Amino acid sequence: MQVHRNGTPASPTLLETTLADCRAAFRTVAIFSFVINALMLATPIYMIQVMDRVLRSGKVETLILLTLIASGALLVMCVLDTLRSSIALRTGSWLNERLGPAYLESCCKAQIAGDAAGTETLRDLQYVRSFISTQGMGAFFDSPWVPIFVVFIWFLHPYLGMIALGSALALLVISFITEGLTHEPNQAAEETEIEIMRLADVTVRNAEVVQAMGMMPAMAGRWRQLNDSATAATHAAGDLSASLLTISKFLRAFVQVAILGMGAWLVVENQITPGAMIAAAIMLGRALAPVEMAIGMWASFISARLAYDRLKEHIATYPPDRPRTQLSDPNGYMLIRGVSYSVPDSSKLILDDVSFDVSPGEVLAIVGPSGAGKSTLCRLMVGLNRIAGGRIVLDGSDLHHWDREQLGRSIGYLPQDVELFPGSVSENIGRMAPASDKHVVAAAKLARVHELVQRLPQGYETIVGWGGVRLSGGQRQRIGLARAVFGRPCLVVLDEPNANLDQAGEAALAKALVDLKGAGAAVVVVGHRPSTLAQADKLLVLQDGRVAHFGARDDVMKAWSETAARDGDADTVPLRRAALGGKPQKLLQYSDAGEA
Repeated sequence: MQVHRNGTPASPTLLETTLADCRAAFRTVAIFSFVINALMLATPIYMIQVMDRVLRSGKVETLILLTLIASGALLVMCVLDTLRSSIALRTGSWLNERLGPAYLESCCKAQIAGDAAGTETLRDLQYVRSFISTQGMGAFFDSPWVPIFVVFIWFLHPYLGMIALGSALALLVISFITEGLTHEPNQAAEETEIEIMRLADVTVRNAEVVQAMGMMPAMAGRWRQLNDSATAATHAAGDLSASLLTISKFLRAFVQVAILGMGAWLVVENQITPGAMIAAAIMLGRALAPVEMAIGMWASFISARLAYDRLKEHIATYPPDRPRTQLSDPNGYMLIRGVSYSVPDSSKLILDDVSFDVSPGEVLAIVGPSGAGKSTLCRLMVGLNRIAGGRIVLDGSDLHHWDREQLGRSIGYLPQDVELFPGSVSENIGRMAPASDKHVVAAAKLARVHELVQRLPQGYETIVGWGGVRLSGGQRQRIGLARAVFGRPCLVVLDEPNANLDQAGEAALAKALVDLKGAGAAVVVVGHRPSTLAQADKLLVLQDGRVAHFGARDDVMKAWSETAARDGDADTVPLRRAALGGKPQKLLQYSDAGEA
């Protein structure tokens, strides 16, 4: 049982509770395995009866009856084996269906937290599913029958039992040796293959940079270095496994000859019957089959076990959100008091004692130099990260007290880097959920992107993303803005929404901000351009993660300009005129990128 550091029992993870829900299926497989292995005795018993009774008596009626009974037993055994495989297959599929969405959410949380695991966790889930759905689990439930078959052989004759017991123990020792010798190489290969996939993923995602600046040889070299390490570890584990598997195959073939030879000698000595000799050989083959199968599938078992450990750790670190009580839909009043935030496992504060508020029908502009924490603050406001201290309250309720799905419908968010999902423009604007055409078009018109969409090859049905139309950064940003305002959210957070926009796009954004204000939405926008600041009612100035100024736009700019003039910072003096639409002598010196 897992325990927390303070000694209290830890709650079981979703993975553990889901596997616990599979107990009924596992019990059914175990019962079927019991019956299947019991019916396996039909063949050796049939041989004993035929060889020792029918051949001596010459009664055909007895032969027919024994044959019908054995055939019926074998038919039932085959049917149960088919059902057992079907149950295992469906159990693996059910696990994937139950855990897949949770691990997809967990992967998203890991990505937000800066964990580079990506979607490898979903691959681990496939490893576990594959092991349960294939013969691996069958071998697990057949293994307890090995000593039972050995005991049956021992009853036929102790010498035969000794051969069976010795061969079973020898194969068991080989399996433990296989585990001991291949565990570290297999684990090293698994970890290196994960690194290979991460490197390949980041290389493909940055294909333009890689190709434009001639970085492909360097990236290919890194990939080759990791691949060589993984190949060496895989070959080491594979060669050991193959060698031990060869030994186990030879041992199994040898003991089949040995038990027949010993049986023949015992028949000559009149200590057993010919039927017992044949029956012992059949039962020995059945007894050793699960052990040999386990040795052959050892690599799959190791992969599944390592995958299970990673799955368990991942879901414990990034558990899925639990459904919460549905509150009344928010109006958009957000209050932030004394908020601090630091990167996990770091004592350095990115935000320190930040306080401000924004009300419905207001536009709050956030400005500050690169690294001031503007993007981090945006992520906190939409609930992507948890604060280290202070409070973020939406309509009187702590932000993380809201149900995630309900909160998502009430929030519009446009990050700096806008990505569209594989699908149509309409699906992307509708947030990839079923949505009426009326609402999709309304969001597009609010974002002033309707005309842009109409110029695409198939209009709203144009496919974007993988294998679709390649859109420019500005086009993606404008469609992302339509996605953010879809459903008329009460709180809209826009992080550098005009970073990739041309003059027409900026004008459309300014009109969209006016419409959002008129619709009663609370709007938070990060940006330094005059067209953005001119729409602001309030201004928040961040400096080194702290609030330098906050209040009504004109008051803040006046105070900031006076402070800048007093401190001799001439670069920020034209700020007020720029925000009011005047013609500044010099643009703000703040960068629009490189945010914390």
